[in-house]
Amino acid sequence: MGLSSLCLISVSIYILSTIVLFHLVVANSLQSYNTPTCHDDEISALLQFKQSFVSRKFASDYEGAYLKISSWKSSNSCCSWDGVECDEKTGHVIGLDLSSSCLYGPFGSKNTLFSLVHLQRLNLADNDFNFSQIPTSIRNFPRLRYLNLSYSVFSGHVPSEVSQLSQLSSLDLSQNDFSSNKELLRSLAQNLTGLETLDLSSINISSTVPDTLANLSLLTSLTLNHCGLFGKLPRRIFKLKNLKVLDVRDNRALTGYFPDDYSVSSPDLMSLKLSATNFSINLPSLIERFHSLKELDLSSCNISEGPVPFSLGNLRDLIYLDLSYNKFNGQVPFSLGNLKDFIYLDLSYNKFNGQVPFSLGNLRDLIGLDLSYNKFNGHIPTAMLGNLTQLTYLSLSNNYFHGSVPQSLFNLTNLQTLELDHNSLSGTVEFQKFLNLQKLTDLDLSNNNLELLSESRFLNNATTVLPKFEYLRLGGCNIREFPVFLRSQDVLSWLDLSGNKLQGQVPKWMWNISTETLSYINISHNFLSGFEKTPACGGNFSANLEYLKLGNNSFHGNLPQSYTNGSNLRTIDIGHNNFHGQLPRSLANCASLESLVLSHNKFNDTFPVWLGALLELKILKVDHNVFYGVILKHDKKNLQFPVLRILDLSYNDFSGQFPFEYIFSGNGTTTITHDLEYYLIYSFSSVGYYSITIICKGVERYYPRIPEFIGKLEGIWSLNLSNNILTGRIPSSLSNLSGLESLDLSHNKLSGEIPQQLAQLDSLTKFNVSHNNLTGPVQS
Repeated sequence: MGLSSLCLISVSIYILSTIVLFHLVVANSLQSYNTPTCHDDEISALLQFKQSFVSRKFASDYEGAYLKISSWKSSNSCCSWDGVECDEKTGHVIGLDLSSSCLYGPFGSKNTLFSLVHLQRLNLADNDFNFSQIPTSIRNFPRLRYLNLSYSVFSGHVPSEVSQLSQLSSLDLSQNDFSSNKELLRSLAQNLTGLETLDLSSINISSTVPDTLANLSLLTSLTLNHCGLFGKLPRRIFKLKNLKVLDVRDNRALTGYFPDDYSVSSPDLMSLKLSATNFSINLPSLIERFHSLKELDLSSCNISEGPVPFSLGNLRDLIYLDLSYNKFNGQVPFSLGNLKDFIYLDLSYNKFNGQVPFSLGNLRDLIGLDLSYNKFNGHIPTAMLGNLTQLTYLSLSNNYFHGSVPQSLFNLTNLQTLELDHNSLSGTVEFQKFLNLQKLTDLDLSNNNLELLSESRFLNNATTVLPKFEYLRLGGCNIREFPVFLRSQDVLSWLDLSGNKLQGQVPKWMWNISTETLSYINISHNFLSGFEKTPACGGNFSANLEYLKLGNNSFHGNLPQSYTNGSNLRTIDIGHNNFHGQLPRSLANCASLESLVLSHNKFNDTFPVWLGALLELKILKVDHNVFYGVILKHDKKNLQFPVLRILDLSYNDFSGQFPFEYIFSGNGTTTITHDLEYYLIYSFSSVGYYSITIICKGVERYYPRIPEFIGKLEGIWSLNLSNNILTGRIPSSLSNLSGLESLDLSHNKLSGEIPQQLAQLDSLTKFNVSHNNLTGPVQS
């Protein structure tokens, strides 16, 4: 290459470099021109706002939450900060989006945020403002058009200043801890006439819906679920021409009707959610009226018995349908197979019967399908399920399906939840087939006639990758040995192996599985006789364990004597075994204990008054043992069983006077005993929920939770202390138990006169004081 050529190349490079540099300078200048300059006072206000909160990961629930304000630095314009929007011309801050920013701390009216008077959009959703009230300084934003304070732990009353933001077109205050706001809806409807979207979900409004709400002619979305609304929903709501979303779920006392004139109904309504209301619903009419629906939720609407109309298949845009908890019967119409955009279908808790229509196999985009708690029968349709490859949730539980588990289920590789329990399925299931379902976290095969084969070389191979189960319910699956694959499960929360054919000793590795997550373990109703390593409260099993159920086995010997502090155990059930000896006094260290069932064993001890120190203990059943002696009254306040609700002492050898005033010292204890044909207690830790089913002399009583009235003495309905050696008089104070229906003090050594005050108990239908040394007339 000659020198001239080199010179030409050098010149070309120089010219090109100059052109590139020129463009970079121009581009930078243009960028500087397009990025407005933030005002100093607003920079200062934002930086002070940043300092007023701390960052806590728990403050935001969104998985992708992060601290947006960490990028805020005085060295650059606030208009470039994360979450900040400025006016391109004036440079004023007009928008602030700090949703899911992990902000934690109180939020007061003097916060510098309220000096940003040019704000038009403010989003503080999904933070934790520690039960602050919405500051009245919110009135400082007269230009505000968008306000979202949802899921941010505000409390108190919604201040009237919110309704003064007359420019608002979108308001979301949902999912906070506000107290009663009876005038809120009326105030908003009167002043915020430009509203297009309104979400007040889970705010305690406790009022009727004002008719003036229907004056908001621009409204496109109205969400008022779980607000304590009552009375009639104004019909004019359905005449709003722009309305696309109406959600008034979970307002039990809310009634309403659709307008008679179809032509004035909201023509573009796309989402209608009326579940758990008292709306009057004519489903065929509704289908004809709102033909553009994409979402329809009519769960728990007490819709009268009858079939689902065939015309439901005409809602071709429908993607979400929930008809659960109603009284629909008959067969599911095959026209549902026309709704090919369906992603979620819930028909659970109805009375549907017959076979599942094969046309549901057309719903190839279906993600969730719940047909549980119906009367479907026949085989689980193999071909239909084979087409539903997008399913993540499938529940067919509590029906009458029979036959084998279809092989096509094991090809649904997106499944996360599979519930086949409480059917009549039979045959052998090789557990290794679930290896195809690597996303499966919740599996329920319990209460069928299946035989689950869980032992294989392939399953126990160290290189085999098993699904990471969180909920595993294998009750009544004819399992003969503890499945070894459980040893590799480290995120289990719920494990049920009850009602199988397990025998011998519980292997010691059982108490080492999922030690960080396991909250429920049930190995009751087997043939187990002992433990390779005895479990201990707060000892060698999961620190999160709340429910331990070992009842109806053949365990024997003494309970372990060492129970340590720090346990989360709420329920211990070791009834119907052969344990004996004294109760370990260290049980008093299980401070979270709510239910202790020791029935039908051979414990030989005095009444465990020291359990009165357990501040959460609600249920104590020690019937059918060899407890003995006098039940002494203790004056110590820390031994008073402060929240005891159910006490069963029957079929023991207690003697002396029963300390009624002590046991019934205002805590509303209910004593129920051998009249029980069966006695079931379920408790769910996430909501502190109890349900109790009690059958007394053939009459079933169901309480969806430990009822509030049990906290009052007049709420006790069954008191049974029979078959002990109790002495003394029957206290006349029992006449205060105005709700008492059954009183059995028979087979004791009570003496004195039967209190005539008991005649005041109008509801008393069973009264048995036989086999005592009593005098006076028996109440009739």
